[in-house]
Amino acid sequence: MTRVRLLLIGPPGVGKGTQAGIISRKFGIPQIATGDMLRQEVKNASDLGTKAKAYMDRGELVPDSLVISMLEQRLQGKDAGKGFILDGFPRTVAQADALEIKFRELGIDRFLVIEFKVNEESIITRLSARRVCSKCGKIYNMLTEPPLKDGLCNECGSSLYQRDDDKETTIRERFKVYNSKTAPLTEYYANKGLLKTVRADGSIESINSDVTAIIEKAFHG
Repeated sequence: MTRVRLLLIGPPGVGKGTQAGIISRKFGIPQIATGDMLRQEVKNASDLGTKAKAYMDRGELVPDSLVISMLEQRLQGKDAGKGFILDGFPRTVAQADALEIKFRELGIDRFLVIEFKVNEESIITRLSARRVCSKCGKIYNMLTEPPLKDGLCNECGSSLYQRDDDKETTIRERFKVYNSKTAPLTEYYANKGLLKTVRADGSIESINSDVTAIIEKAFHG
């Protein structure tokens, strides 16, 4: 069976993580999010994690070379033998170049990039409507899943609040960064014949149906 190796890209809030989780379970391959991987390495106090923590403690970005080294170790894990999903990495063309070099060193010669596209304003509207319970952490959306009582959690009655990451000004800034640094990956991978695009405006089920069809055709067709 052909190994399913995927890179998922797309703007913040587009649902990459949700789809990655479904794909992971469906095809039996690990979902690798570099942020989670980084936190785990720091928690484990590994050599790479200790080096990364030094940058994080100074409020600096962890260098690409260090992230790539962590990825190299992770991709050689037993569970990645059947394939893997990189969720939200690479984020820049420079990272993509470095990742491709590492792939060649690891003998990874076949992979696919799936880009999730959605109307920017619809994401901003949806994310900025999100509220979180201050006690139990339950998440609500004031447009699609509001609480029964305004501003109060259905589960524990505690007050709801808006995370800084969900404020409209913050979301727009994240889109600005994405459009300048990450969006160029679309052309980068399209020119290599590796890019497939999925509209991410529909339901989770319909989006996953489209993604699954792409994977089946690319790897099992």
